[in-house]
Amino acid sequence: MLYFEDYAVGQKSSFGSYHVTREEIIEFASKYDPQPFHLSDEGAAGTHFGKLSASGWHTGAMCMAMLVENMKNQQHASLGSPGLDELLWKRPVHAGDTLRVETEIIEKRRSASRPELGLTKNRIRVLNQNDEVVMQSVNVGMVAVRNPAHTD
Repeated sequence: MLYFEDYAVGQKSSFGSYHVTREEIIEFASKYDPQPFHLSDEGAAGTHFGKLSASGWHTGAMCMAMLVENMKNQQHASLGSPGLDELLWKRPVHAGDTLRVETEIIEKRRSASRPELGLTKNRIRVLNQNDEVVMQSVNVGMVAVRNPAHTD
């Protein structure tokens, strides 16, 4: 199990592979973001997207799926997240794209009020098969502390 003490500022990871399908783009958009450019090529044709594009929220959900799978595989002692400091959708995601994730720990500190957890600030980038950044965010993660009684 990887605990707060096992993380270091500057630590980087690269993982995941998520193939985006047309059916999934339309299914997600139909339920959560039914704008024309997320529902059909015809609806996207006259926009800057040009063709069917995944909702940014869908891109975030695909990123989350890869993050959680990595946490399970690496046995991270994650306790969730209180939120994001930044979220940018940089490029459209289209059917046929394959996404992956890169992370970097940019800050870490122990919680002042809850000794059982530490906080990490992470820069997250989602890239497509051409190594183009399609989404980036700065997330705060809560991670279990191995020994809460130890104050270092």
